[in-house]
Amino acid sequence: MIRVVLPPHLRTLAQVRDEVQLDVGGRVTRASVLDALEARYPVLRGTIRDHVTLQRRPFLRFFACERDLTHEPPDAPLPDAVVAGAEPFFVLGAIAGG
Repeated sequence: MIRVVLPPHLRTLAQVRDEVQLDVGGRVTRASVLDALEARYPVLRGTIRDHVTLQRRPFLRFFACERDLTHEPPDAPLPDAVVAGAEPFFVLGAIAGG
């Protein structure tokens, strides 16, 4: 089971209270985790990635095992601790302002 922690506004939208646990078949990558997340919670489609291009939405970042994975290729394998369920995959809302 892959553990995913969503930012509060996406947890509200998906109507979940805590982290989400997902079965991800095959290689565990950022793309496969997001595919599984959007399949289980269709209301999240288009909120994390663009509907057409599947590019990450601005102001969202991805972290796991104390590493920023935001700019890694979407098909790069996630760390072993995430695959094993020992560590969560985080989707975080970035803060901007001036």
